[in-house]
Amino acid sequence: MVEIRQATRDDLPAIVGLLADDALGSAREDTGTPLNDGYLAAFEAIARDANQLLIVADDGEAVVGCLQITFIPGLSRKGQWRGQIESVRVASGRRSAGIGRTLLEWAIAACRVRGCGFVQLTTDKSRARAQAFYARLGFEASHEGMKLKL
Repeated sequence: MVEIRQATRDDLPAIVGLLADDALGSAREDTGTPLNDGYLAAFEAIARDANQLLIVADDGEAVVGCLQITFIPGLSRKGQWRGQIESVRVASGRRSAGIGRTLLEWAIAACRVRGCGFVQLTTDKSRARAQAFYARLGFEASHEGMKLKL
């Protein structure tokens, strides 16, 4: 059984470890100690912003999953808010145990509580298993996402 809760600063090393715990993340994250100042600054910005929510799944011994929700106001769809879910991770040794489903269901419920009309997320095109997982939860690949690296 895992507890879904808001992340604290003490969770940050575990969250960074989760972000680095796959082929894509291992090449772009820095799990060294002390923790890179960029992670600390980002955590503080997230914590101060009422439209950001950093969530962890805690099994009582360790943080075994995480995700971030951004609540986005918009003019389209008659001023409808949307929830943007990012950085969904489950510890590699704990995948396929329902933790990801629990995290996403919690996040979707949080978006409903905040009055969001829909929830969206992105996932790397190389993550076929993640895409299938999101589809099982009802997400549809309705748009083509694009990024510009700065």
